[in-house]
Amino acid sequence: MLAIKTLFPKSVVFRRPARLMSIQFEISVVGNDPHWADERINEAIAEINRVEKLFSNFSDSAINEINRHAGVHPVKTNPEIFRLISRSLQVSELTHGGFDITYFTPEKDTGGFDTSNGKTKALKTTAANVNYQSVMLDAKEQTVFLKQKGMRLGFGAIVNGYAADRAKYILQMQGADSGVINAGGDLLAWGTAPENEAWTIATADPTQKNQPFANIVIGNMAIATSVNTENYAPIINNKHLATVNAKNGFSVSEIKSVSIVSPSAELADALATPIMSMGVNAGLYLINQLNQLACIIIDDHGRIYTSKDVSIVN
Repeated sequence: MLAIKTLFPKSVVFRRPARLMSIQFEISVVGNDPHWADERINEAIAEINRVEKLFSNFSDSAINEINRHAGVHPVKTNPEIFRLISRSLQVSELTHGGFDITYFTPEKDTGGFDTSNGKTKALKTTAANVNYQSVMLDAKEQTVFLKQKGMRLGFGAIVNGYAADRAKYILQMQGADSGVINAGGDLLAWGTAPENEAWTIATADPTQKNQPFANIVIGNMAIATSVNTENYAPIINNKHLATVNAKNGFSVSEIKSVSIVSPSAELADALATPIMSMGVNAGLYLINQLNQLACIIIDDHGRIYTSKDVSIVN
């Protein structure tokens, strides 16, 4: 029997949602062959799953090996993991610790509770250990050493962005010249939309068409948004759960959202939340010093602030 290949007369966007890395992804490619598009999206999903496994804290993972030997000895790892940790530390340095992949899990020898005053001895230990400066890298040996017991690595949003970048790379290598990866609302686009139109935020993600900056062109760029949850978070014990400035403990209420536009999803994801904690002026100042980066900040009153070279047309 002769197989008939179904082709669209014009290029269209083929989209597929998928629950990956505990968030909702949507992978889109531009083409006219549904079978080809389906195969490309399968390859992208496989790459995202690979990245998730590589950077997980599962018992047999390299990251868990590094964490288990915190305060004991350096752990040799593969170049891909080493490079992401190195880049993460560079972002930590850039944001003065606003972004930090380290966290703390009390060990049995941290002292637990001090019943004499009702406070935990672990609090001081936590402050000393949750510090990106206590991550020691040896580029020659490709080793990672967490200096203090109880230190842990957890990559959070940066690994979601890295996975999106990797999926884009795989798609491009397989001939997908245009597409969009939506990782939980953060977007990575390349090429052009059908009819050779530029990718805008609204074109890449129709659910964002009512955003005040929906028409910003993001072709060959990524945009990641961090939202202050103070006005939207559930109430627990009559208190809102809000975004908190890690340096001073005060809730950040003057900023509603921060969006970072960057050539890579990894960097956009890493910078969005730290910029929010820095505030409008300091955040814009930092972004304006960096090449190929842009920032859009919306405050609680709906006012929009942008870095240089970004214009919002109402």
